[in-house]
Amino acid sequence: MRVFLLLAVFAFATLSTVLTASQPVSAQSSVIISEVRVEGNQRIEADTVRSYLLITAGAPYDRSRVDRSLKALFNTGLFADVTIRQEGDVVIVNVVENPIINRLAFEGNQRIEDEVLTAEIQLRPRIVYTRARVQNDVQRIITVYRRSGRFAATVEPKVILLPENRVDLVFEINEGEETGIKKIRFFGNDNFSDSQLLGEISTEETRWYNFLSDSDTYDPDRLTFDRELLRKFYLSKGYADFRVVSAIAELTPDRDGFFITFAVEEGPKYKFGEIDVKSEIKDLSPEALLEQVTTIEGETYNADKIEDTIQKITFELGKLGYAFVNVRPRIDRDRENLTIAVTYEVNKGPRVYVERINITGNVRTLDYVIRREMKLAEGDAFNTALLRLSQSRVRGLDFFEKVEVTQEEGTAPDKTIINVDVQEKSTGELSVGAGFSTTESVSANLQIRERNLLGRGQDLRFGISVGAQSQTVDIGFTEPYFLDRDLSAGFDIFRTVRDYQDESGYDLERTGFVLRSGFPIREYVRGDVFYSLVNEKIDNLASNAPVSIQKAAGEYLISSVGYTITISDLDDTLFPTTGSKYTFGQILSGLGGDVRSLATNASYVRFFPVYENDVVLSTGITGGYIFGLGEDVILAQRYNVGGRNFRGFDNRGIGPRDIASGDALGGNAYFVATAELRFPVGLPDEYGVLGRTFLDVGTLTTIDDSDPGIVDDASIRAAVGVGLNWVSPFGPIQINVAVPVLKEDYDKEEIFQLDFGTRF
Repeated sequence: MRVFLLLAVFAFATLSTVLTASQPVSAQSSVIISEVRVEGNQRIEADTVRSYLLITAGAPYDRSRVDRSLKALFNTGLFADVTIRQEGDVVIVNVVENPIINRLAFEGNQRIEDEVLTAEIQLRPRIVYTRARVQNDVQRIITVYRRSGRFAATVEPKVILLPENRVDLVFEINEGEETGIKKIRFFGNDNFSDSQLLGEISTEETRWYNFLSDSDTYDPDRLTFDRELLRKFYLSKGYADFRVVSAIAELTPDRDGFFITFAVEEGPKYKFGEIDVKSEIKDLSPEALLEQVTTIEGETYNADKIEDTIQKITFELGKLGYAFVNVRPRIDRDRENLTIAVTYEVNKGPRVYVERINITGNVRTLDYVIRREMKLAEGDAFNTALLRLSQSRVRGLDFFEKVEVTQEEGTAPDKTIINVDVQEKSTGELSVGAGFSTTESVSANLQIRERNLLGRGQDLRFGISVGAQSQTVDIGFTEPYFLDRDLSAGFDIFRTVRDYQDESGYDLERTGFVLRSGFPIREYVRGDVFYSLVNEKIDNLASNAPVSIQKAAGEYLISSVGYTITISDLDDTLFPTTGSKYTFGQILSGLGGDVRSLATNASYVRFFPVYENDVVLSTGITGGYIFGLGEDVILAQRYNVGGRNFRGFDNRGIGPRDIASGDALGGNAYFVATAELRFPVGLPDEYGVLGRTFLDVGTLTTIDDSDPGIVDDASIRAAVGVGLNWVSPFGPIQINVAVPVLKEDYDKEEIFQLDFGTRF
């Protein structure tokens, strides 16, 4: 019986506990809130605080709602502290407001301007101060400094309390030293040296002469770009299986530099196998497109040539009226024979037309300056090759830091919208220069130039050059699209005073102007025409000046018209490795004025890569012939050879000469042929030093003056030599040491030549 009673009591107690726990919390409290009171608020209205609460007067007191109300108030970011307590039937909400920022400042930042830092952070005056926001902005500032290569930078926020719950916030910045690149290493590169690969990437090791560049500071985005540069380099050299396994940047323990390591897998070297073109378009013969193919069977595989061929075929098809085509290369890799066969498949593409071209980001540059570089217009059939060409042409303006051309769907399935987004850069230039040359002596120059005048794409420049032997002032203006056509037009106004006392015993003054125009004839071919009116004055003759120079003294008004045809496919204008350049032009003087003559000038140069792109052979020849139309050629119009255009001989060092005075008289005909081998000298590529060995052969002859004291020998002269080119931080430096091996006794030699110049 006792056991039964005990079990009954236990069961009743358990049931009561379960029923009590199952009741809602709100039912547990019998307190009804009569008032919600807000205390501690200064700027924020009490009703605003109550609007975030989940408890109200007239409702039962509920602990879960109180907790959720606390979270809601903290999440507003308006309060540094919040407490909620119950006193009888009154709920008291006590808040401590976050202060308002009165002023925000940066201290210690020398390398990065306040405006740049302000644009990066989120806090501003009259914004609520919170610790979380401050810490976020501290990290943003540190990120800005890391992007500029300063990984040792530290930022400490300081708060200055002010009345009325306001604060001044100061970011104290210790910029630290630049975190440079101590060493760049490569692993797995068996076929190319570290120095060769260093020359292909954009990141450089820190050197004393890199103070003009930021390429020797660590930038994660630049490292990603370098991976792509390495991939493109190897793909252009035949290594189709190449990949960058890893690119790791390790910060030294003292945080003063990075060690960057690229691990690569080169793979085997491939050659092009069978090359073919197939077309699925009716009436289009693939054979008609073969001449556009730049990939040749048996040559080293080069991915750039495949892309070039795709563009050429697409462009050619566009000219033939096939706007809606896709050209896709089908690659067949033979790993056993190390060949890659390429078949260019020409397929029909969807018929799509350009609905609209949107141009954004241009603040100064007018829309039409960009539109005229676009090879597509509204209503044209869309063409991928023309779109790529348009982007290249806009970039070629050199007015913009960034050019992005994208496309999106139009209002109909057969329409597309092209978006051109640009980011402008400064196009004004103020350059001050200095230089030294054994030919020209010491010189200094000042040039002011605006390449995008008033946003119209026009080029205006003003320059002054002062040297020990010459002084020049010139003004030039160019309109690249004259009369809204692909026709450049411009003018030059100049005055030059030149001292030829050492070479020929006289001074020459030239004052005049040139009207010029240029236009493309076809790909790689350009034509230029000009008219010039120049007043030339020969005076200040030396006391022992020969009769021929005395007869030439005086002023001449020369009115000339001329043209030049240029054919060039050089791969680089500064240091070409392949391609050729040919120019031919004539100048006719006699459209009024005092001089009548016809001059014909021509030059040709070709570059051959001997070993990869490191050793380059160039051969070339330049020459000219001028004759008078019913009169003798005047002294100022004759050619002069020596110095820069014929190494081993002094300026005006060869050609007709007065024996008694030794003065050079110039000649009516000349030619100079050159063979030069350019090669690395064993220094890392980033030093920018190249060696040269060369042979110059030529002559200068023919003079109308019959004075018996003049010697004029058309014999061949020749000189051999070596030289160095250094693209230094202070400007290009060129050194030549040449020895004449064929010469005349009266020729003037110059064994050593130095040219140095820079702008800053």
